[in-house]
Amino acid sequence: MQFEPVIGLEVHAQLKTKTKIFCGCSTAFGKSPNANTCPVCTGMPGVLPVLNKQVVSFAIKAALATHCNINRESRFDRKNYFYPDLPKGYQISQYALPIAEHGYLDIETDPSGVQRIGITRIHMEEDAGKLIHDPARAKSMVDLNRTGVPLIEIVSEPDIRTPGQAGAYLRKLHGILKYIDVCDGNMEEGSFRCDANISLRPKGQAAFGTRTELKNLNSFKHVEKAIAYEIDRQTYVLEAGQPVIQETRLWDPSRNKTSAMRGKEEAHDYRYFPDPDLVPLIVDDAWIQAVAKEIPELPEEKQSRFIRDYDLATPDAIVLTSSIALADFFEETARLVQDKKRAANWILTTLLGLLNTKGISITDSPVTAGDFSKLLLLMEQGAITVAAGKTVFEEMVVSSKSPDRIVREKGLEQVSDHSQLDTLVQSVIRDNPAEVTAYREGKTKLFSFFMGQIMKKTRGKADPAIITQLLKTNL
Repeated sequence: MQFEPVIGLEVHAQLKTKTKIFCGCSTAFGKSPNANTCPVCTGMPGVLPVLNKQVVSFAIKAALATHCNINRESRFDRKNYFYPDLPKGYQISQYALPIAEHGYLDIETDPSGVQRIGITRIHMEEDAGKLIHDPARAKSMVDLNRTGVPLIEIVSEPDIRTPGQAGAYLRKLHGILKYIDVCDGNMEEGSFRCDANISLRPKGQAAFGTRTELKNLNSFKHVEKAIAYEIDRQTYVLEAGQPVIQETRLWDPSRNKTSAMRGKEEAHDYRYFPDPDLVPLIVDDAWIQAVAKEIPELPEEKQSRFIRDYDLATPDAIVLTSSIALADFFEETARLVQDKKRAANWILTTLLGLLNTKGISITDSPVTAGDFSKLLLLMEQGAITVAAGKTVFEEMVVSSKSPDRIVREKGLEQVSDHSQLDTLVQSVIRDNPAEVTAYREGKTKLFSFFMGQIMKKTRGKADPAIITQLLKTNL
């Protein structure tokens, strides 16, 4: 029997507020255990939560960027469960009336083409704490710094059918949340993490099969690998005539497999009810309009503009718009040079190659867009060769000097004098008679040999166009 996977994703995105959702404690990452806590977020008796307005604004911004309808009235609920890192014994979340519903993202994957993935809802909630396990003492300790950190949970419709589609959806959502500056997207720190629900059904059947949930996946590759494994595992179970058990499973990247964690809860297991300490949240049109004005040009729109205005290939436009900082670096560079494609190519290869090697982001680049454009202009104007340009760039990274200063200090100005270069070409031809004879007998690949000899003598400073012309004439 042929089975069809049905996949839905639940993304938890930590919001970039300075303080927590219901108290004034800092959300800074990496502080000593339990340093960012107070009676409110540690669940002490008699305290009352106060909603952080910035959390709501960020949730509205995310909803608008993902084409969701914003509910003018929403409500906070208590989600009851007992776990050592949940000090109140419940989590304040939204259940019956979330902040936003019925959105979508369009993704593009080969060979599926463009596919629309529905978004069921976006709701606000507080994060739980963190357990730290000490194998040396066989004890677990609780760090409540993360308790009360604001999250939005973005729940997709079960419209995803392959691991590749899941990865494409997550990458696009991740990019949007970073663009609108509501989430830093740091997956290693848990700022953007995903739960995946997977089930199989016979092809052609409308009803869904029994689903399993994969918890806390914090890497695009892990999501894709875990879903692929779970599809294979469920296929094996069903083909063996066994039922799939509804449960929560964990992905082990070291073993590339999932394992059972616990039985999967249903909504009624959490005994949701309205939080009596928080009044219904009313969002008016003026608030929504104010937030809408803060939304920048989104990645998809920027990609289309880069392709149209700068004549870039789609893959190049996708990379250059992967972050606002990188897109701004490219646009500032392109504004100052004539050859926009060369600017894109040098950023994609030379600059990003350097940043990836050093493990730093574009915001920490040792070379500014202004100096980068000056380097490209020197090549455009014929002042230096491409080979010299790479030498200059390497020195810019180390010394932070301007490109024109480096050119002067190292004597890298391009040699363009025809008579000087013609004399050089003739001397190279005289010094290599065997290669000249072979070239004239049809071994035309030797042309690169002659070019190399001349570049070696000029330390890469000879104008390649003039050298090519002179070599062809003399040979």
